[in-house]
Amino acid sequence: MALTGLDIFKQMPKTNCGDCGVPTCLAFAMKLAQGGAELEQCPHVSEEARAVLGEAATPPMRGVTVGMGENAFTVGEETVLFRHDKTFVNPCAIGASVDSGAGDAELDAMAAAAKAAAFERVQQHLACGFVAVRSTADAARFALAAARVGEASGLPLVLVSEDPEHMTAALDAVGTAHPLICAATADNADAMIALAQKHSCPLVIRAAGLAAVSELTEKAAAAGLKDLIIDSSPATSGVALRDQVFARRAALKGKFAALGYPVIAFPGELAKGDEMLEAVFAAVGVAKYASIIVLSGPEAWRMLPLLVLRQNIYTDPQRPMQAESKVYEIGAPGSDSPFFITTNFSLTYFIVSSEIEASKISARLGVVDSEGLSVLTAWAAGKFVPERIAKFVRDSGVAEVLSHRNVIIPGAVAQISGELDEELDGWNVVVGPYEAADIPAFMKARAG
Repeated sequence: MALTGLDIFKQMPKTNCGDCGVPTCLAFAMKLAQGGAELEQCPHVSEEARAVLGEAATPPMRGVTVGMGENAFTVGEETVLFRHDKTFVNPCAIGASVDSGAGDAELDAMAAAAKAAAFERVQQHLACGFVAVRSTADAARFALAAARVGEASGLPLVLVSEDPEHMTAALDAVGTAHPLICAATADNADAMIALAQKHSCPLVIRAAGLAAVSELTEKAAAAGLKDLIIDSSPATSGVALRDQVFARRAALKGKFAALGYPVIAFPGELAKGDEMLEAVFAAVGVAKYASIIVLSGPEAWRMLPLLVLRQNIYTDPQRPMQAESKVYEIGAPGSDSPFFITTNFSLTYFIVSSEIEASKISARLGVVDSEGLSVLTAWAAGKFVPERIAKFVRDSGVAEVLSHRNVIIPGAVAQISGELDEELDGWNVVVGPYEAADIPAFMKARAG
């Protein structure tokens, strides 16, 4: 039977020292109960408590980090099957592969393309997460290719080879960069486990079917390896989907530790050279539990749609997407340019800013922190009210760059104009259009 947060709290040292990274022992116990922390994070827990808590304090899915520095990524640590139950934790990593047997120019071009595959959407940075280097030549070439691509791209590496000799050469070259070793199989498990231990790198466990995978993960875990990724070597896209769902359910619902690891997917192998089909299979992986997705290339046409899909799926449903609260300059506004006000709900911000751009008239747009709520919802919730708007205007410093004192509010909240006029002494409150689509006509009418 699963232990509650209070059950776990009874076994905690109750020092509230914060050494675990959580302010209080009770909060830490709650995180343990939810699978969001590990008992090892508490340096003061007693051996008696460890014996009592046992498996109950182990997260259902291991978090695994690949790479070093600012470009490193973490996958796993998930606690729910469906994002609306709570939220998904760590977005899946999407990257591209290259063969070590390719020429230096092709390797450099691939690294440059992967590095350049970066986009901004709703003020969030979306980018290619890693480069996978497949060993298709000798061991020395594999090592050189891995080092060349890693240095040129600056991205984490996935080293793909089932030959321990090839993997040894590559790890001697790039092992300090904390690459992902792919993969350990029934035939090479001992050698690959030893390499993962020697270089402190995460390891992919690959076998035909989840039953065989679980046997190998138990073997690796018994050897002391914790950072594992699983690959059931599916023969078809249907089998891939089935295995990914089953592994997630087994870990989260069944608490089956042998499958409590992130999953890696190779949709290109299932698509057999059909690039469009590969993108479709990758999209299925994004939606259904693939934590690391290896594509055939980093081109924007395949990378951007998948990154946007990932962004949508991994957005916290309990926390609306928000634009940064500040004054935005649209076009090249001067001191006499219009000054609009709206909320920081991302969709609201982008619709309003797009309509201002469409007017071809430069303006400033003040985005008030409404905790991610739209205009009417924020007003009803007391988040977009005269007091808060007036404070934003005063604190923003916009008065220092304007030669006028006109602030344009959304027509949907015209009823606050009188009170806002009182709050903003010396300002003239102008009621703008009800619909954002009417902003261009509104601005041209005022300019004329």
